[in-house]
Amino acid sequence: MKDTITREEALALIQEYGCAENHVHHMLAVEAAMRAYAGRFGEDEEFWGAIGLVHDFEYDRFPDDHPHAGGRILREKGYSDEIVNAILSHGNTGVPRNTPMRKALHAVDELTGLLVAVTLVRPSKDVRDVKIKSVKKKWKDKRFAAAVDREEIARAAEELGVELWEHVGVVLEAMKGIAGEIGLDGRLATT
Repeated sequence: MKDTITREEALALIQEYGCAENHVHHMLAVEAAMRAYAGRFGEDEEFWGAIGLVHDFEYDRFPDDHPHAGGRILREKGYSDEIVNAILSHGNTGVPRNTPMRKALHAVDELTGLLVAVTLVRPSKDVRDVKIKSVKKKWKDKRFAAAVDREEIARAAEELGVELWEHVGVVLEAMKGIAGEIGLDGRLATT
């Protein structure tokens, strides 16, 4: 039984299951946010980061059975219940979000998507230029990134025990730290 997962193992799974580039960027953003929360909570940043990185590894191949398919695959590969259940808990699977890691994964997952959307409407297309004020403005506009469940993000932050805008700041700063890796370093801006 594998009680941990490494970043290398997570990257190998992402490659094996053929994730699209934008989805890899999402998983890298979640990894960075999970590392930030692990550091904040005094937990293992490598382990939490790898959980964030691997959380959607099978989505492109099994979108209608996500994250159940991921849980089954990880179980078949010998990963522990802790790892499998962490992955399952970020979806609507009935697996409780009753650990700090599970709460953090759920809290950062959807928020990273909103922050990408806020970045992409900026002329610079650079996440390092995004301010909390900009996120608040877009948050209020329900037509902007309409698929993002703002109530769920707020509820998840509360369950994590972090005030909403502080939570946004933690995730935003984590994403700024890997701007180049997630393609949000201005390279998409038109010249």
